[in-house]
Amino acid sequence: MTIDADLVVAGAGGGLTAALRAARLGLHVLVVDSDADFRRGNNTSMSTAMIPGPGSRFQEAAGVEDSPALFLADIERKTGGTADQRIATALARVGGELVEWLADEAGLPIELPTDFSYPGHSVPRVHSIPGRHGSALLNGLLDAVGREDRIDLLIPARLVAVEAGPDGARTAVLENPAGEREEITTRAVLLATNGYGADTGLVATHLPDIAQAHYHGGEHSRGDALRIGRELGAATGFLDAYQGHAALSAAARTLVTWTAVMHGAAVVDAGGTRFGDETAGYSEYAAVLAGRPGGRGWMVFDERIDRACRAFGDYQDVLAAGAVRSAGTPAELAGELGVPPGPLESELAELAAVAAGDDADRFGRTSATALVPPLHAVEIVPALFHTQGGLLVDEHARVLDTAGEPIPGLYASGGAAAGISGHGAAGYLAGNGLLPALGLAYLAAGHLARSLDPTRNPTPEGA
Repeated sequence: MTIDADLVVAGAGGGLTAALRAARLGLHVLVVDSDADFRRGNNTSMSTAMIPGPGSRFQEAAGVEDSPALFLADIERKTGGTADQRIATALARVGGELVEWLADEAGLPIELPTDFSYPGHSVPRVHSIPGRHGSALLNGLLDAVGREDRIDLLIPARLVAVEAGPDGARTAVLENPAGEREEITTRAVLLATNGYGADTGLVATHLPDIAQAHYHGGEHSRGDALRIGRELGAATGFLDAYQGHAALSAAARTLVTWTAVMHGAAVVDAGGTRFGDETAGYSEYAAVLAGRPGGRGWMVFDERIDRACRAFGDYQDVLAAGAVRSAGTPAELAGELGVPPGPLESELAELAAVAAGDDADRFGRTSATALVPPLHAVEIVPALFHTQGGLLVDEHARVLDTAGEPIPGLYASGGAAAGISGHGAAGYLAGNGLLPALGLAYLAAGHLARSLDPTRNPTPEGA
């Protein structure tokens, strides 16, 4: 039997982590992706490059005390105890190891932002890179992959089926844009094709509360992993889970980072009125915003918050698009936005009173700050970023069948796998997209290497 590759990775986003790690462990890897423009069109590239890494050396250097147990407690609290505990535990244990590996083995300039906190994280643990944009993360992974002789890329090519191969191997059936097919014999396949956000039918079925919102994800996230996995008897779960975002710039069609809210920004609707606790989480707030009149609103902030957000590449794009409105007073800003001045002035005064400790916010917001003129605002619309449900996997990222047994030679990561966000949108924590994307891919590569030759990687991840 001739093996064409030890591992076929379908998806050149977070799946590149598996390719790179497998190659470093002596395996030969083929990476395929159906998107010729994957460098800017997949969800890894479109992310803010945020990766939770509890217990990392970067936290230790910053004096941040954290642990997998603390992260797990945050996940349980945010999801109401509905997250997949086996996967959450595996990812919590490997997160610190993963971000250090990305720095040491992939050569990424990992840093730990400590100037703000994301909803649901009890300590700063969400690592990133300068510019805080996924395109730089993806390019860094691609640069590392390009230096590996054991990795080949075949793009564009779509994985359309995984079949039984000779002597326990797998056959990966690939299709190019002309419809021509090629069969690759491999030890294993990693499904890293993201979720089903680009399939309007699946979204309408599983995510009706966000189905009418703008989709801001990869156009090739069409549910391929669901289809292929089900054909092989795989179990699925958490298909109602997703990451939404309530702060997509209506003009720039890129993110106004939710960091603005965590620094004190207010979110108002078309009538100039706040309608909830913005700090609860940007994912669940997407559906809340979608339910307001017109399905859009405004994020209002000041000069201090503007400066804090400029570290994010997405916000730089918002500025470049001319999407930021500015004025000297709340009343003048209301005129710029076309909202009634009275409600906007009242809301900002109320937040200032909350910040001063003179009043309690009627929605329960506790991290308010007074906004000091000049003021700025960006019109925002809700968006679906990516789905969080998919194929059920174990702690090694092996796809499970409906009886709970691993399907030989089949792994899944990222949006192709059921994640750790529980059900709906409210369980999403910042980094719950990239940690399963990179972390499950990392775990899959390690498990495959050990299964083929235990001496390649004798120590399990997170040990």
